[in-house]
Amino acid sequence: MLTQHTETVLRPPAGDATALLDSLKRFIDHSDHSRVANDYHTITDAERTAAYATCVAMTRHHSKSFYLSTELLPPAKRQAIRALYAFCRTSDDIVDQAAAGSAPHALAHWVNLVHHRATPHDNPVLIAWHDTVARYNISQELIDELLAGIAMDLTVTRYATFADLWMYCYRVASVVGLISMQIIGHVEEAVDYAVKLGVALQLTNILRDIGEDAGRGRIYIPQEDLVAFGVDEAEIFAQQRSPRFKALMRFQSARAHALYEESWPGIGLLNPDSSLAIAAAATIYRGILDSIHQHDYDVFTKRAFVPFWHKIGLLWQARQRLKRDFQ
Repeated sequence: MLTQHTETVLRPPAGDATALLDSLKRFIDHSDHSRVANDYHTITDAERTAAYATCVAMTRHHSKSFYLSTELLPPAKRQAIRALYAFCRTSDDIVDQAAAGSAPHALAHWVNLVHHRATPHDNPVLIAWHDTVARYNISQELIDELLAGIAMDLTVTRYATFADLWMYCYRVASVVGLISMQIIGHVEEAVDYAVKLGVALQLTNILRDIGEDAGRGRIYIPQEDLVAFGVDEAEIFAQQRSPRFKALMRFQSARAHALYEESWPGIGLLNPDSSLAIAAAATIYRGILDSIHQHDYDVFTKRAFVPFWHKIGLLWQARQRLKRDFQ
């Protein structure tokens, strides 16, 4: 029987993200680089307000669960967290939605914009994001780890082991949690719990999106697990749900559930005015795993989601558990 291997908290080596992002520089048009550096624009209050409104709209449209959970935050933190969501969403879409062959150039240009902080007046997401970074003193190291994780999707389409996948999940999801904690407030002991929660959330994404990712030529489930369960990649590309595939899915789902449980104590280490929002977000998103199970692991023709009234029930459950465990 395979073990879940959730006890170790792994992080990328120092400087690795910087090296990965530096490799994108060859795709930057130098005339465009100069234009960005020199195109300084003082953002007006009206532009800043409109920019944050755009981030709210993006959050509501793309993630109703996250939008609902962030409603529980104090207004200033809610605004900043939704700017973070919009920044992450935009960064991710640059790679996933770019025309064939153009993704490296598009991501290089985006990283250039993010690093310069000379905010383009016509980019509301960056207006709101740069304002959030300044207000909350967001770590540039964490921002670069996130961008490096997105850059990994340019070249990496398979992960040999769960440890390898963990590193990817850390960058694209755990780092988002670490940035969120710089906004909402926490104690240092919460960091490792946040890393595990991020991996749980990203693993949930991976299981939900297996069919969609296969359409892009990507299989995120570790190769060692495919071998252990006797699942051939061809089965995934052919959208076959064999007993072997379902057993693999049950194993991965159990791994994610274990990570959700192991990360729960960290929620009690967050600022009290924000802990319910994070507890709700984690509990509701975890419900996607139940939806996948209810669909008999059909992640090819059905998209797992949590219905609105079920979200309300899960929110109530999160509140009760929070009161029981930490209040």
